[in-house]
Amino acid sequence: MNGHAFSLAGAPLVALGSGALYWPERNLLCVSDLHLGKAERRARLGEAPLPPYETQDTLSRLEKDLKTTKASNVICLGDSFDDRAAAEALPEAAKIWITALQAGRRWTWIEGNHDPGPVEMGGTHLSELPLPPLTFRHIARIGRSGEISGHYHPKTTLHVRGRTITRPAFLIDVDRVIMPAYGTYTGGLRSHAPELQSIMREETVAVLTGPVPRAAPMPRQ
Repeated sequence: MNGHAFSLAGAPLVALGSGALYWPERNLLCVSDLHLGKAERRARLGEAPLPPYETQDTLSRLEKDLKTTKASNVICLGDSFDDRAAAEALPEAAKIWITALQAGRRWTWIEGNHDPGPVEMGGTHLSELPLPPLTFRHIARIGRSGEISGHYHPKTTLHVRGRTITRPAFLIDVDRVIMPAYGTYTGGLRSHAPELQSIMREETVAVLTGPVPRAAPMPRQ
């Protein structure tokens, strides 16, 4: 499996190169910030258009991760849809695809700031999910431990053999993991941003996504 193995609160986890998180003991796959329907929302609001292929690409990658891990539990960690209207406007083929991915799996939608209400698309809808010793929620809370969250879309830059690499990244310390955005059309917040610096401990490790996940101290500037 293409990933970086680590532990949080005693739970062994794997940060996959795709941006998904796998918990082998529970056969659980977690993805954050899919932002399905972003192209539709931008077009609806009169913003600069995007090619309308991000939902297909995101679901294709998710399907591949599910086949690779054979996960029986799935957590979508908030902002799964770009807004409620975007969820409702998904093409019927995409809704059928999501239903097929859910089949035979325990599927949990965690509420995010973009999708605060329940989505009529199967699965369970929760504000957060405690699975001791871990808790899954959309936005990190200061002072908590064993926390898996998303929301910030962290990205970081490394200099490797004369090359500069900037990619979405997991941020990992002894208390928490902040996950990268999984969606195809999602921007990112650099790891040196004050919002992330104030949450993450000094010894935080950044794991860059990609064909070969790379772990390094989280850049502070």
